[in-house]
Amino acid sequence: MKIEASPGVALERRPPPGCVFVLMSGGVDSSVAALLLLREGLDVAAVTMDLPGPAVVEAARVARELAVPHYVARAGDVFRRMIVEPFVEGYLAGVTPNPCADCNALLKFGLLWDSLEGAFGEVRVATGHYARIVREGGRAFLARGADPHKDQSYFLSGLPRRRLPGVMLPLGGMSKTEVRSIAREAGLPAAERPESMEICFAGEGDYRRLVEGREQKPGLLLDESGAVLGSHRGIAGFTVGQRKGLGLASREGLYVKRIDADTGRVIVAPREGVMRRRVRAGCVNLLFPSPPEAGELLFGKTRSRGEPDPCDLVRMDGGGMEVLFREPRFAPAPGQRLVLYAADGRVVAGGVIEYCEEVE
Repeated sequence: MKIEASPGVALERRPPPGCVFVLMSGGVDSSVAALLLLREGLDVAAVTMDLPGPAVVEAARVARELAVPHYVARAGDVFRRMIVEPFVEGYLAGVTPNPCADCNALLKFGLLWDSLEGAFGEVRVATGHYARIVREGGRAFLARGADPHKDQSYFLSGLPRRRLPGVMLPLGGMSKTEVRSIAREAGLPAAERPESMEICFAGEGDYRRLVEGREQKPGLLLDESGAVLGSHRGIAGFTVGQRKGLGLASREGLYVKRIDADTGRVIVAPREGVMRRRVRAGCVNLLFPSPPEAGELLFGKTRSRGEPDPCDLVRMDGGGMEVLFREPRFAPAPGQRLVLYAADGRVVAGGVIEYCEEVE
């Protein structure tokens, strides 16, 4: 990934070794993160990946305001290959990808960090995520943010453990209200910028437009008994737990329970039919020095929102990890993340959900 100086920001000097590079989007969170690091007296520079949207222009504007160097990472081709294409292929295969988690793990804290070190030597990397880095006993741990409504540790669970000592998350102990207040007081241009909830490469449109034009096999919508309720034009329009847009008339709410990519069948069920206790995940990323023991009480999340719920570890080994939640979880979706936490909020491990089942 090529790193270039931003044409809109004058560079008075080259960032020194150990400089903190803030991954800058131009939004209020990354802007305040950079401001807080500057107030600590640290050497700060900003870097922005040239992805779809106005991020490069807006980040350059913030960098000028803060008087910090700004660089652009030419990520277009690699972003498409590593994030966008797997996202599309995932939906075509009947799973629900999590491109933000993939981007954090593979690009922002992966290839981009490698590229920064190749250009500038040893660096530290900071973001505006609402999560914390806990440092104790000479080790660094990822942990939940102080504001449970904004916690984003779920999306960071794929970070390489070796990177954690160099990660800085200045907003981890703050709320969004506090962050906006700091931005207003400092006169930052992003202070009133609306928060974006969209997938960055889908823009304002529905993600389904990304699979338009791809060949899909029509299929059937069935209930749990196998009765045909309707038909569809392709499974890429569905995700486990989906209720809206099914095109089915029912007195009780129906949700997508399972998607069979081989047959094109989409199974729907009432809410109680999509509740799951046993969840299995692969591509496990362990963030503790050693894995927990089978039977250990942990706290798990299968969706980004909500509190982690108690679960018992069934296993964690080279073949993946499996947990049994003490209370059923709503519609864990293959392709999304299973993230496990210790009682103190530290992230133990994260993985990609592969299989879920009911437990009598």
